[in-house]
Amino acid sequence: MDVLRPTLVRIGGRVYRKNIIHERVQQQQEEEDFYTGPNDCADEPCDAFVVEETEKGFQCRVEVPSPLYKYIIGKKGETKKRLETETRTSISIPKPGVEGEIVITGQQRGSVISARTRIDVLLDSFRKKQPFTHFLSFALNQPVIQEKFLQFKEEVLEKCSQDHGVSSSLFQNPAKLHLTLGTLVLLNEQEIQRACDLLQQCKEDFVDQITGGKPLSVEVTGVEYMNDDPAMMDVLYAKVHMKDGSDKLQMIADQLVERFVASGLMLREWDRVKLHATVMNTLFRKDPSGAEERSSAVTGKSSFKERESFNGRNILKLFENFSFGEAQLDAVLLSQRYSSDASGYYGTAGRLLLH
Repeated sequence: MDVLRPTLVRIGGRVYRKNIIHERVQQQQEEEDFYTGPNDCADEPCDAFVVEETEKGFQCRVEVPSPLYKYIIGKKGETKKRLETETRTSISIPKPGVEGEIVITGQQRGSVISARTRIDVLLDSFRKKQPFTHFLSFALNQPVIQEKFLQFKEEVLEKCSQDHGVSSSLFQNPAKLHLTLGTLVLLNEQEIQRACDLLQQCKEDFVDQITGGKPLSVEVTGVEYMNDDPAMMDVLYAKVHMKDGSDKLQMIADQLVERFVASGLMLREWDRVKLHATVMNTLFRKDPSGAEERSSAVTGKSSFKERESFNGRNILKLFENFSFGEAQLDAVLLSQRYSSDASGYYGTAGRLLLH
């Protein structure tokens, strides 16, 4: 193997050099194995980020939302100290609440790369534990749909209120009826802007081509449930499909999620988006304001343990083909959790117009 052109190995979307390891004659050199030189980055990604050479050595800048600083600092600064000691670097973190960059400096390039890689792993781990802040949605709160939904609610309570667990607290807020495409954790204005920019890029790349620059005409008809036993339901949803029988809505949903997952802004929940409009959800019993936008896939296990299921067998029989009406979907919205606009729908941080 050419020493100047080592074999490159791709792992998890990153590129690693496969370096030749020579036996060391001098015993004292063994401890310095990882830090042999500024260009030695064995076992670390070499091209995933920029490391700058400075007068005093090397440095790397990391854009990190301020809510995540605490995970790099650790209790009483222990995590930061350990990272600095083990990688022989200095890590500078902005003050709490101040958006900025974490700066890693060190005398060896490999040391800086090692610290950056470990910080990335830490951030990735803790980001996944953050509750989502935004979600991509199609609004289904058109007046006709809301009116039919309220009719559905009234008839269910009239005919099925004696069934176990069925009560008015289970029903969705009609002003917030929607389709959820996927959830996002956006922790500062820069990340929100990235998501907005990506929406516009998706419009140019494939959405306009699929829609032909026109809104999507859909029908909201029939109900279905999420879990296996209809006598122990947690979520009942209305089914949505294109009036012309095409799969345009599914194509847009799947490709948007694919693009957002690839960008790192969204975690994959399932192979393809399950298009559904939640009409009843046992999470609403305790949290009517914040549970609406949860898809079943992002609901934590602890939430399920706390839920009181309802017997939906009669609802299925009586309302299997209930028509909630037709709607024109004219935008994909970047909706903000725990928020409302003037119409009662979620606050909108960005939008992709279909027309």
